[in-house]
Amino acid sequence: MPPFDQYLSPQAQQAVIAGLFLAIGWWVVALQNRRRDANLRAERVRDVQRAVFAEIRAYLAVLKRDNVGEYGARIKDRILTEKGFFPVIPTEHNDAVFRAIIGDIHVLPRDTVDPVVLYYSQLNAIAAMISDLRELDVAKIGAERAAGMYHDYISMKIEALELGEQALEAIGANLNGRGKSYRKTINNPASGRFGQ
Repeated sequence: MPPFDQYLSPQAQQAVIAGLFLAIGWWVVALQNRRRDANLRAERVRDVQRAVFAEIRAYLAVLKRDNVGEYGARIKDRILTEKGFFPVIPTEHNDAVFRAIIGDIHVLPRDTVDPVVLYYSQLNAIAAMISDLRELDVAKIGAERAAGMYHDYISMKIEALELGEQALEAIGANLNGRGKSYRKTINNPASGRFGQ
């Protein structure tokens, strides 16, 4: 006589076995759901990083192509030497992707978020400077002060170039599976980088 036969009827034994299978099934489904959710999250993180990477890289390519430092120096000289000259400063919208994914920024690893946010904060500062420069009256404030403001604007673009390169490095490290070693680099006080 099997050991359970003396305590449980065959119907009760079947119910216990069915209950065990049902409980095991719930665990299997829960584990599969977790794995699926983790894969979907990892895919979302990759998609967001790739989109931001592409947007940053595109703007940096323009800054490098235009050699913004040399261009800025030439324009500054013209402001100082050509009476009443001040360049037209175009509006810049180099953050469309970032604005679209801002609600998902929390999915990114911290070592990616920090440099990306620093870069886009610099773009916001540049946009504010553009607004100020557009309202500038060179005749009223003088060529030297106008040239100084333009120089500051160009310096902000050069800093955006540096911050963008750091953001690309951080994103690239995470996309290429080097995130852990990159985190060690930025967290090293001797590296002079921005991690904590």
